[in-house]
Amino acid sequence: MSSDLSIPGVVGLPAEASTSSPPSVFPELFEQEAAYVGRTLRYLGVREPDLEDSCQEVFVVVHRQLARFREGSLRAWVRQICVHVASNYRRSRRRRREDAVADVPEVAVNADQDEALALQEGRRRLLAVLDRLSEEQRTAFVLFEIEQLTMVETAEALGCPLQTAYSRLYAARAKVQAAMKGMQP
Repeated sequence: MSSDLSIPGVVGLPAEASTSSPPSVFPELFEQEAAYVGRTLRYLGVREPDLEDSCQEVFVVVHRQLARFREGSLRAWVRQICVHVASNYRRSRRRRREDAVADVPEVAVNADQDEALALQEGRRRLLAVLDRLSEEQRTAFVLFEIEQLTMVETAEALGCPLQTAYSRLYAARAKVQAAMKGMQP
């Protein structure tokens, strides 16, 4: 197997991957992208209890479509699938009749883990703020600010013109900054 898949953003699949069945390349792709997919889905609004199922949904699509992938960035292709899965998840979540009454209780930690707790609290606050953004603004913010894509890549992932992506990002930034200032401890 070619070592091309170990490099994020690979252009096209190795020659032997395009002629073989998807399962020959899939395990390496899964190993390489699993953490990225989970993180991306979480920041795009998939709740922790549903994260594993949504990750599985992404990789089912990847597995089914891998033989058809020919050119471009593999990571961008996987990212686009994540954006669609998260969008479908958020849309279906709005239609669900059930809502969790409360989040799962936090696990007790030692007192010497103040920094980890502060980081966890900051992440919880950020996720709460992201939940209040529109889907388009949230996706633009997550892809640019958290995943650190270029604006061209962000616009491509959003499927919109570059200026529209900038507009969504600026609106999201303003809302996130205002909300985070209002949440100061």
